[in-house]
Parts: sequence; C-alpha cells; structure tokens
Amino acid sequence: MNKDFPQDKYQNLGFRPLDPDKQEFKKQVLGDRVSQLKLDEDTSVADLVENMAGMSIQARNLGECAQVLKNMYQDQDRPTVFLGLAGPLIAAGLRRVIRDLVVCGAVDVIVSTGAIIYQDVYASFGHGHFKGVSDADDTDLFDLRVDRIYDTYIDEEKVSRTDRFCKLVADEMEPGNYSSREYLNKLAERIDDEESILYQCYKLGVPVFVPALNDSSIGIGLTEHQVRAQEAGRKHISIDSIKDNVELVQIVVKSQKTAAFYVAGGVPKNYINDSIVMSYIYGCDRGHDYALQITTAVTQDGGLSSSTLSEGRSWGKIKKQARFAQAWVEPSVSLPLLTGYILGKKLTQGRKRLEFKWENAKLLS
Repeated sequence: MNKDFPQDKYQNLGFRPLDPDKQEFKKQVLGDRVSQLKLDEDTSVADLVENMAGMSIQARNLGECAQVLKNMYQDQDRPTVFLGLAGPLIAAGLRRVIRDLVVCGAVDVIVSTGAIIYQDVYASFGHGHFKGVSDADDTDLFDLRVDRIYDTYIDEEKVSRTDRFCKLVADEMEPGNYSSREYLNKLAERIDDEESILYQCYKLGVPVFVPALNDSSIGIGLTEHQVRAQEAGRKHISIDSIKDNVELVQIVVKSQKTAAFYVAGGVPKNYINDSIVMSYIYGCDRGHDYALQITTAVTQDGGLSSSTLSEGRSWGKIKKQARFAQAWVEPSVSLPLLTGYILGKKLTQGRKRLEFKWENAKLLS
C-alpha cells in the first residue's frame, strides 16, 4: 500500500457489498497470486523452468509440463516413455538435445517423422546444416543445389549421397518385409557417430519407429532400392507399416504405465496414441498415465495433430486421472528448456533402462 495514501481512502467506492458466500468464493478465486519471476546470475535453466509454473500464459504451461515430467520420472511404477518427434528439429539445432535425452535415460521409445531421422543420418556423415534466411531467392538456391528448410540450408549433393546410403543398406539386407525399427537398426549399424540420435538409440537399446518412413528422403533411397531390384529381376525389401503397429502395441501392453512426450504433433503423436487404443487387441484397456506436448499448432481447425491432450481422454488415449500439460511454445525454444530441466534436476538419475528382445515381430521381454 502506498504510504502517502492510507488504505481507508479506498473503502467507499460505491460497490454493493457481496453476500458472505460470494465473498468467500471470491477469496478462493483470488487465492493464488501470480509469481513475479526473479532472475540472477546463479539462476539455472532448471530453476527457471520450475519457477515458470508460478507465472502465466505459456510460461505457466511450460512450467506445468516440467511438473508432469517430474511426476513421471519419480513414479515408482516406472512408466515407459514414448517420445514423439515432428518438425524441423535437427535443422533448428536440436540434434544434440534429443541425443542427450536418449543418453540420460529419459526416453524408452522414439516415434519420429522420417525427415528427423534422415537429417540425423545426413549429419552423421559430417554433412552440415547452415544458417540461411527465410526470404532467400529459392531459384538461386536451386541453381546452387542448396536446399532450404525455413532459415537453414543443406547441401543437395550431400543429400543425394545420403539417399544413396539408405539404398545401399537396403541392398545388403535379405529380401523380405521389415518394420521401420528393423530397417533403422541396419542403418544404425553402419553409423559411427557418438552425436547421432539413431546411433545412440541402437547402442542403448531404444527402439525407433518411423511409421511414415516413405514420406522422407529415406523413402527415396528405399524406392530406388526397390526399382533397381525389380529392373534386375531381384527380390527386394519392403517396409511393413502394420508390422510397426504390431511391435509398438506390444510395448504398450507389456508396460506397467505409459507416458507420452510429444514434440510438435503429426503422425508420431497420432501413432503413439493409436498404439494405446490398439491395446484392446491384446485384451487390455489402457490410457497414458502421463502426457505433455510442446507445439504451436492451433486447435481451431479440429486437426488431430493439434488436438488437446484433454480431447484425447474422450478416446481413452489419455486416462481420466492422467497428469498432463500442453504448452504452445515453438520446440526450438521449449525442448531445450525442458531438457535442461530434466538434466538439471537429475530426474533420470539411476533410472533403469528397459530391454527389448525381439523374435521377428514378437516382443519377448
């Protein structure tokens, strides 16, 4: 209160007095004051994100996502964490961030777009992503064989070499049907890069699924493999996306609890959620116990990729009592903050890794 303006000067402002019930309810409505963020030279990323929960707008939403992560990793039933990845994450500079989530044990299963895994493979050969501008003359870039991903450039000649690598790995495999996980394991066997997401997943036993593998440059390499095999009268490999379903749903039904961490939306989000619904095939009635999403997708168009996690409860994808949060913050900003929170608070310290043993498409353990 201003010292020079006594409180009693405010008393008679002409408002009709509230009845006692409304006055009590008003106290409850105004019972939780917004925290004013305090920063100093010792403030860590983890402390910053944690304190955001007391703020408003998207800062609060991001802070609440952090609280879901905390509860998720502290759950004694050890939920299986599914990480859904979509968007130009590696082009944005998040390759090491995602890799560190795998290495620190924060992730048990990855479901990704093909583009993200492809960009990881591309980078594993030392091929770079370069700063550009979003309003570049794309006709000039075409003439230079430079591809643009918003404000990031990559070398089309190096892209073609990476496509060919994907083909050559397929050429070496026994003909037949493979899940995306099986094929990506073969790619990972040929990679020698500690910074690679796919390499670390293979090394640490984290299965990676790309249900829309053909919707990427990996699919281009696989298409060339199949065309050349047909031209030569040879048998070829094929990616069986339903085999992906069979494999993923087994992980769901063998888990005590499940948790979903969605970076953007797209096919990975819908695919992870559908694996919950598909658990009925094995006689289970499941739903995620924890879920969080960081995205910029609007909800007004009714699209499933932008659908709220609350909406997912109507489908049984998210349990009624689940802890969930959603922040509309672009992932190149929000994912490093949440990863910094996980690492800074050491939430996964001592967390035992899951082991997945497969016999063809059957999960043995």
